[in-house]
Formats: sequence, C-alpha cells, structure tokens
Amino acid sequence: RPAGRTPPPTTRLSPRHAALRALLAEAGPSDAGESGLADVTSPVFVVRRGTEVLAAAGYEHWPRDTAHLCVLTAPDARGRGLARQAAHAATAHALAAGLLPQWRARPPASRRVARALGYREVGRQLSVRPA
Repeated sequence: RPAGRTPPPTTRLSPRHAALRALLAEAGPSDAGESGLADVTSPVFVVRRGTEVLAAAGYEHWPRDTAHLCVLTAPDARGRGLARQAAHAATAHALAAGLLPQWRARPPASRRVARALGYREVGRQLSVRPA
C-alpha cells in the first residue's frame, strides 16, 4: 500500500554508511538487533533530517527469492510515520526485483507499520539461543 499523504522523501544509502551506523548506535543494542538492519544486502532507504538518519529500511536477500525486511527508527523520531515511509520504499524495491517481501514484526509498533503497508500475519517465528 502507499505510505500515505505527502510523505517525506527517502534517499538511498549503502548498508555500511556511517549515518546508518550512527542510527544503530543511537537505537541501542536491543532495538538495533531486533531491526536486523546491520545485515541488509539491499540499498537502505532512509528518511533524513539534514545528515541525520531518522528512519531506515532495507532487506536481506534470503533463499527462495525472499526479501527479509529490516526497519529501524531513531528513538526520538518514532510515532511520526517515518518507518512506514522507509519500509514502503524498501518493499517497493524488493517487489521490483522480483522478490517476496516478508517482515518479522514482533514489537507492537512494528506490527502496526507492517499492517499499514498491507503485510498480513501468516505465522509465528520461534527463535532459540543455544546455551
């Protein structure tokens, strides 16, 4: 689904761009790890304020032509629709590449953004950490 009314523009960055590393650091290890953004293989679509990245989304190319979506918003920029805008751009990129986008949305806010973009919940994922 479209991202909504007159969204802020997105730009593309390399997955290793310094501004993305700054966003990951600002978000903290828990949110950064949950986002998966450090592992993307696609361009990263970002919403910026000046040089600061407020929201970012990209995907990791998984087997069977799956695009595993990864999204992160700066803590002080949440609740403004920026994740939706960045995720919309990443989803459109994946679809244009012939990939099937999927979003492992666990936190409630992430699930709301995924639903707003037309993602449907079709199952659950169990993660196990070896001792």
